[in-house]
Amino acid sequence: MRQFDGACHCGNITFQLSWPIPQGAVPVRRCGCSFCRKHGAVYTSHPDARLRASVRDSGELLSYSFATGTARWVGCATCGVMCLVVCTIEGRDYAVVNVNAIPELERGEERVMDFDGEELDERLSRRRGSWIGDYRLEILQP
Repeated sequence: MRQFDGACHCGNITFQLSWPIPQGAVPVRRCGCSFCRKHGAVYTSHPDARLRASVRDSGELLSYSFATGTARWVGCATCGVMCLVVCTIEGRDYAVVNVNAIPELERGEERVMDFDGEELDERLSRRRGSWIGDYRLEILQP
């Protein structure tokens, strides 16, 4: 597993991404939804990856959902960086990570994704199969 460290701009949110593929560029995708476009987020995930995130000050943690309400964007209220997207499916959290918050990550060719028209069951199934299923968030200070 390759290890990548990431953080929001001010360091309130930090995370470690353990990537299961030993070499090469990490595949990335740009979500076509209006929220991600406005934030310029570019994501990656792999079902065998591991993501550990920690928040220093939970009072400065942002969480935002819209449309189907199945995903929560997680970001920092201090610096405004959206770091992760989390979806809970049958009691288990799955996540994708914003690679813009991982400076040393070598990016593969960026794919633009459009999930408009995707049925809810299809969406959750896609996330279950391609998002990071080994995800934990630790709050360091309430």
